[in-house]
Amino acid sequence: MTDANDLPPAPVVPVAGLATVLGALHDPVRLEMVRRLSNAGTAVRCSALYEAINKSTATHHFKILREAGLIERLTLDGQTYQRLRAAEVEAAVPGLLPAIVEAANRAQG
Repeated sequence: MTDANDLPPAPVVPVAGLATVLGALHDPVRLEMVRRLSNAGTAVRCSALYEAINKSTATHHFKILREAGLIERLTLDGQTYQRLRAAEVEAAVPGLLPAIVEAANRAQG
């Protein structure tokens, strides 16, 4: 089994085009991950970003979000965290992330 310290740093990619970003956020699980990251305002341990799915499925969702340029993976004190790249997304697609997170928060009630 691979230790979190053995994971290579995930490459930080530029924020993808609008269609790719919207495609990444279209899935309810990924939208919830982004909502939780945005509301936290800081890097969050991976396991705190999902429920009712297994680790390999979560890894798949994190990969899609990273490839769209929405998040980046960090390893801190041997633990793996995800960080929302809010400033980068805002620069690439102004206003999109706040609007989507606000709508997702309203939907959560």
